[in-house]
Amino acid sequence: EAVPRALVPVAAGDGAVHTPLLVRDEQGDVLERLDVVLRNIAELRKEVEELRNSLQHLAVEIVGEVRSHLEETQKVTRRRRFPFPRERSDSTGSSSIYFTASSGAANTDDGESEGGYTTANAESDYDRESERESEEGEDEVSCETVRTVRRDSLDLVNEDETHLILDSSLEEGLGQLLQQADRLHDGDEQEKREGFQLLLNNKLAYADQKDFLWRLARAHSDMCDITEDADEKRSYASDGKEEIEVALQKWDRSAECHQWFAVLCGQLAEHESIQKRIQAGYVFKEHIDKAIELKPEDPKSYYLLGRWCYQVAHLGWLEKKTAAALFEAPPTATVQDALQNFLRVEELSPGFSKAGRVYIAKCYRDMGNNTAAVLWMNLASELPANTKEDAESERELEELRSV
Repeated sequence: EAVPRALVPVAAGDGAVHTPLLVRDEQGDVLERLDVVLRNIAELRKEVEELRNSLQHLAVEIVGEVRSHLEETQKVTRRRRFPFPRERSDSTGSSSIYFTASSGAANTDDGESEGGYTTANAESDYDRESERESEEGEDEVSCETVRTVRRDSLDLVNEDETHLILDSSLEEGLGQLLQQADRLHDGDEQEKREGFQLLLNNKLAYADQKDFLWRLARAHSDMCDITEDADEKRSYASDGKEEIEVALQKWDRSAECHQWFAVLCGQLAEHESIQKRIQAGYVFKEHIDKAIELKPEDPKSYYLLGRWCYQVAHLGWLEKKTAAALFEAPPTATVQDALQNFLRVEELSPGFSKAGRVYIAKCYRDMGNNTAAVLWMNLASELPANTKEDAESERELEELRSV
């Protein structure tokens, strides 16, 4: 085999003699060492390949563990118990969600309303953010793990395969999460609190998902309805309204986003001035109309619109004068309008709510049809009182029967 020779000076010419750098024994020693190096390189390549394969399997295992951790977090949260009394409640139940707190009072001679309707307030604060940091800590770890696996695994496994595994896992986890949130929302007061905490714990993972965001806003509405403290009510409503505003910027064609934006506007404006409540009346009506346009078979939207129409039909003298002074076209609605919406609710979902049937009875009474009023009072009596509003409607039933 050839061995490097000494460089020859240019001036030496063709007669220059090439002198070997190494003697024969040294050449053999160098060749042996080169053979050792080549064998070591080959073994090293083999070890690198084995390590690469091991890391590929490890990445897949980590993805599976992350998925299991997210599911376990949901189960643990569901089992949590909070030191609050159990009590039936529903976010559609309280009249304060859409109207002022004077619901249930009979009309007086001076025109006092049975309940003024509420309106939107553009303000929104996040004073509760610091309280959430500790609650979101566990989920933040889970989400950071997902992000780390997604980033590091790019060098270990096929990129398309990695995204498929992670996206499929997160999508399946979201479906289970939403089902659990819906079940807790339909439960009692304790379960609503658990649902709210469950969604907060998973906010970092699913904050860019429409169906997650409007449920998170709904959970804020539930908490606003549950709490008795005025400051807490405002804080929950403000935070929830901010969540749903973000969703509406991306998903303006979502009926649920419009629906819960209207509800939270009503809750936020509960303790506002008459002027702001009247302003919110327009916003509330606008978004409920939009929700009905996008999802015309949803009984909840017709129920909300019926409540709005009934309250507007019973506006007091002061509210009417204020509306006329501030707006060229004050809101108008009749008891007949309210009745049509409540009957539409029964058409879409018979027995949708006890309170809805009580409102139908009240509408017929106001219109002078006592026979129909008695019929719907009896139908309302057949339904259980599952919410705070249902309990209030039972008292109204007693008042109606005594008239």
